[in-house]
Amino acid sequence: MRIGVPKEIKTHEYRVGLIPACVRELVLHGHSVVVERDAAAAIGFPDDTYRAAGAAVVDSAAEVFATADLLVKVKEPQPAEIAMLRRGQVLFTYLHLAADRGLTEALMACGATAIAYETVTDRRGALPLLSPMSEVAGRMAVQVGAYCLEKDQGGAGVLLGGVPGVPAARVVVLGGGVSGTNAARMAMGLEASVTIIDRSLSRLKELDQQFGSRAQTLYSTAETIEQAVLDADLVIGAVLVPGATAPRLVSRNTVRRMRPGSVLVDIAIDQGGCFETSRPTSHSAPTYVAEGVVHYCVTNMPGAVPRTSTLALNNATMPFILALADKGWLQALIDDEHLCNGLNIHAGQLTHAAVAHDLGLPYTGVEIALA
Repeated sequence: MRIGVPKEIKTHEYRVGLIPACVRELVLHGHSVVVERDAAAAIGFPDDTYRAAGAAVVDSAAEVFATADLLVKVKEPQPAEIAMLRRGQVLFTYLHLAADRGLTEALMACGATAIAYETVTDRRGALPLLSPMSEVAGRMAVQVGAYCLEKDQGGAGVLLGGVPGVPAARVVVLGGGVSGTNAARMAMGLEASVTIIDRSLSRLKELDQQFGSRAQTLYSTAETIEQAVLDADLVIGAVLVPGATAPRLVSRNTVRRMRPGSVLVDIAIDQGGCFETSRPTSHSAPTYVAEGVVHYCVTNMPGAVPRTSTLALNNATMPFILALADKGWLQALIDDEHLCNGLNIHAGQLTHAAVAHDLGLPYTGVEIALA
């Protein structure tokens, strides 16, 4: 199979779909790989490392798109990239379609097959290709939240861990999944007072056993969330409904009643955000103040640490990329129901029920679409 790796063109995005080590594995399996020039130079993988791994390095994205059967990316395709996609071509990347009707309709119109990292599942119902980035985002959320609490950044001037004689900051984590758990662990490491809120009692029990008295766990209700948020210095939104828009758990009225200079970090912004006051931001302008509260809502948080993120992502995606290449994409989907759950669009048809529901677009079952 011919596999293409274009350079990411979204603002401040330096991650790459395949690192040289993964290219080498694909070449050893008999596949050819074409990589755009300087695709990963910014994170320490110059073109010569790709050539040494067996890839062909070309000068433009147009050459990559023109020759590849399977395109491996990190972020959703931008308009210029969608214009180069064609029917019968397979795109494997993060898509987050539930929050972007325009992108969804454009991908349907181009006729390509789009498989989304974030809806691929595993035997436990977890999301193995979202998990590495959730780990990064969760850990980053506390790091950036602590920075935003500084007075010069618009925060209240609070140190997360406090000092002897001064209480620690109160951190509330909405969601006890991968990103929420990693956020809680980091906040506890900085000696903040941590509360985790989740709607799954079994998950709360697991978190209680994992963290013990270092964290308080609360069952999620509207009242519980409101009371915890109003008492917090830093709130981290880490909720996820696979493939669907994130639920709005904190209203504008509640944000208005928070202490001035408090901070909200919305990891769920890729899926629309879980605070009513959230709107997407970028690494170049990551924060804004709404209702007296600092908001950090960067849509690709792991992009701030692109080398770590790329290595973690490639560790997770490589087995699936090998399956798509070795078997052909159709047979790979037929053989693996979990990879098949990643199929979002095929030949103009929307094949993910949650995305179709949230966007109000017609849904076609995978079996029908592939037939």
